[in-house]
Amino acid sequence: MEAPTSLPDRPALDLRGLSLTYALGAGPVHAVRGLDLTVGRGEILGFLGPNGAGKTSTLRMLTTLLRPTGGTARVAGYDLLTEPSAVRSRIGYVAQAGGLDPGCGAREELVTQARLHHVPKPEARRRAAELADDLGLTELLDRPTAALSGGQRRRLEIALGLVNRPEVLFLDEPTTGLDPGARAELWDLVRRIRREHGTTVFLTTHYLDEADTLADRVVVVEGGRPVAEGTPEALKRDHGPGQDASLQDAFLALTGRGPSREPVAV
Repeated sequence: MEAPTSLPDRPALDLRGLSLTYALGAGPVHAVRGLDLTVGRGEILGFLGPNGAGKTSTLRMLTTLLRPTGGTARVAGYDLLTEPSAVRSRIGYVAQAGGLDPGCGAREELVTQARLHHVPKPEARRRAAELADDLGLTELLDRPTAALSGGQRRRLEIALGLVNRPEVLFLDEPTTGLDPGARAELWDLVRRIRREHGTTVFLTTHYLDEADTLADRVVVVEGGRPVAEGTPEALKRDHGPGQDASLQDAFLALTGRGPSREPVAV
């Protein structure tokens, strides 16, 4: 996949003091508080935190769905506030809830998404076929999306996020609700997208084993602020309770919940 022309010497993401405050009747809610973060091109970043930590608010700002109330951010080299159209043309976004039309076929969904990015119809059909081949969807192109399994739908949703050949792919809890086999397939797909196309992946997840398996680097946020960042191995070493600490142990220690061996979804 060829990405849109961008600024190759810039990091994929560069956030400085990024903030979001909601004005509510009971008083302001500071969802994100002064987030500083740089993500290199081709990096897979795991963005973790308990519910209400600011993960989704951050992701929605970076995908231009919410306007920051403070700070700055550049995405694929372009300013989030002053160049939102340039940002949107260079990113893909796969939301947790999905958004497939159950009455549409997979091919129609892909072609329509490409057309929304102003891709001419013949090229849109070619991209649909190319992505279907890449993601193992070719035999499913003429099926209605309602007839697809959970794992197949998720692969289609990722294909939709890739149809504009993005430089940065945002995945919001991509394996929620999938069985272990489908989760493993999605992990392999994310690795292949990065390996074959150099795509930067910004991953929010409730599954700590997912971040441990996929992420080159992990950022843990709580209360709208980052509390730690590093490779999964570094976080386990520096914040876990012992030599055999898991990323779950490190996360629980960082968020003030103490060590635990019970499975945790955050």
